[in-house]
Amino acid sequence: MQAANANGAETGPTEDFVTVHVGDTLFGLAIERVHDVFVPSGVTPVPLAPPEIVGLLNLRGRVVTALCLRRRLGLPAAGAGADGPGAGMAIGLEQGGETFALVVDGVGEVLKLGADSREAVPINLDPRWRDLTVCVHRLDGRLLVILDVDALLNFNVTGAEAA
Repeated sequence: MQAANANGAETGPTEDFVTVHVGDTLFGLAIERVHDVFVPSGVTPVPLAPPEIVGLLNLRGRVVTALCLRRRLGLPAAGAGADGPGAGMAIGLEQGGETFALVVDGVGEVLKLGADSREAVPINLDPRWRDLTVCVHRLDGRLLVILDVDALLNFNVTGAEAA
């Protein structure tokens, strides 16, 4: 897809991202990976699950693993119940035939971004985030951190590192 600038000239290919926020931080997820946006409810905790796993929920007849983005990124809890069952909003993602619900504080808009605002992952980005990030985009004084959905949902790596 090509973007046009104010003069109508093409500026190059663009990518679409669904924006989500956790606290004051703005994150982006590739739109082709997002299947649903919903309010999580009826979450059943899973004993001995990693701390990022909030539990399981039913999404239109499918059992879905609910994952807290705040916990996955190593961020502190937002307050009572803020990252537990029924918190905020959730983004439905699929990987390897399995469905996940990514629990976030809120869902923003869909942004169409070009290469002009894209930058490599900053070297000073928190190490816990670096391996989960594809790139960043600078937007009017804010930084949009684009998350790597595959890395985000890969629990084998974190389990091996924790051992």
